[in-house]
Amino acid sequence: MTLPASSRPRPFGRTLCAMITPFTATGALDPDAAAAHAARLVAEGCDGLVLSGTTGESPTTSDAEKAALVRAVRGAVGPDASLVAGVGTADTRHTVELARQAEEAGADGLLVVTPYYSRPPQAAVEAHFLRVAESTGLPLMLYDIPARTGTRIEPETLLRLADHPRIVAVKDCSYDLLGVTKVIAATSLAYYSGCEELNLPLYAVGGAGYVSTVANVAPGPLRAVLDAFDAGDTAGAARLNGLLAPLTELMMASGLPGTVTAKSLLESGPVREPLQPAGREAADGLRRAYEELLLAAS
Repeated sequence: MTLPASSRPRPFGRTLCAMITPFTATGALDPDAAAAHAARLVAEGCDGLVLSGTTGESPTTSDAEKAALVRAVRGAVGPDASLVAGVGTADTRHTVELARQAEEAGADGLLVVTPYYSRPPQAAVEAHFLRVAESTGLPLMLYDIPARTGTRIEPETLLRLADHPRIVAVKDCSYDLLGVTKVIAATSLAYYSGCEELNLPLYAVGGAGYVSTVANVAPGPLRAVLDAFDAGDTAGAARLNGLLAPLTELMMASGLPGTVTAKSLLESGPVREPLQPAGREAADGLRRAYEELLLAAS
């Protein structure tokens, strides 16, 4: 039986934003802009922020920039939001170093992606996560996104990892609702949707909430979907979810990375190469969809 919303494990809250990393016009980290953006997201309904993930351009930010980002955002939001720091790399030793750095900088948790490129077998994937879990006192959110990493965290591996006291959550981009449901039913892992189109379906089968790129620009409308579901208004939740679909499609499934589309809408500075900014036609389409969402949701 699916857990009622009030009893689901939510170690980092329910509504999390996969936050962009603002840069100045010259491409440097902009901690002041990051702090202002983080404060706005929390004020508009985000329980937590995930820093230095895919949307945060973690492959192109330095270790020092990652730590500075955590400190700037912590200073802006104080204790009002959970901060989960992305520390995943293809190198276990480097991931451990970043995990310890994030703990020192003030993070509340760690987002740890499956090691990529080398495509380790499941025993090595499991050993990697356990090594990181033992390196700090912070709880871990495992990031299962095989389309990017080339390697799945198989449900059987997750069932074993769930026994570790500091492995508490999963950001799911596996597109395997059956496997996810199996793990939710058998463990206390908090499952966060990492794919906006699955926010509501995953929540309906016992998920904890979401980690959303679209939340950078529409935190209120995204939260409203889960609020309606928790209030027992499933039809209302479906309607609100449908209103988000056009913007979600343009931001996440138009051929442009979510980082690019979010920064285009926010006008928050450049992306770092190899990413390129959205062209004028794409930017205009995003703006129209965003304005139509705000009008429909008002």
